[in-house]
Amino acid sequence: MAKRSNTEILLEAIEDLHALEQIVTRETLMEHTGLKLTVIDDRVALLIDSGQVHRVQRGVFVPAPQHKPARIISKTVLPGGIVKIEIGDDVWTLTPRENRMLGELMAGAGQQSAAIELGHQAAHISNELGSQVRESRREINELRRFVNDYVKAQVVETSPTATQAKLNLDPA
Repeated sequence: MAKRSNTEILLEAIEDLHALEQIVTRETLMEHTGLKLTVIDDRVALLIDSGQVHRVQRGVFVPAPQHKPARIISKTVLPGGIVKIEIGDDVWTLTPRENRMLGELMAGAGQQSAAIELGHQAAHISNELGSQVRESRREINELRRFVNDYVKAQVVETSPTATQAKLNLDPA
């Protein structure tokens, strides 16, 4: 079996991560492929230039679409339990039993969709908490510097030579 190029490895990783609705960044590609960031940057630039990958914002990539956009889908439940499912111009008429069977088959996709949404929410919360932690650390460091400067100033003011200087006393 022929060895795949780094470009092929990265394109496949971008497609796989995107299919799982994960945000594709340089860092996630590095974790997913084990390639160095310099290699990733070079190969992703080539994929962008060839039109196989799009940059949606700085450092975030998606594969170029390879299928038609999703069609409008609707489901109508009629009296007696008959169900009409319309997908674009196609119409399916299902019996109640067929509707239940289709529901069972689609349950996995529903769970996957819910898990993807939870992952997005967790990433958003994680980013927000990370920002808050960084801001808190910055404020704590500022307070530490202030307290250290204040304590140093108090030590200088209360040292024997400072007190003597204030009172114009001779240390002897």
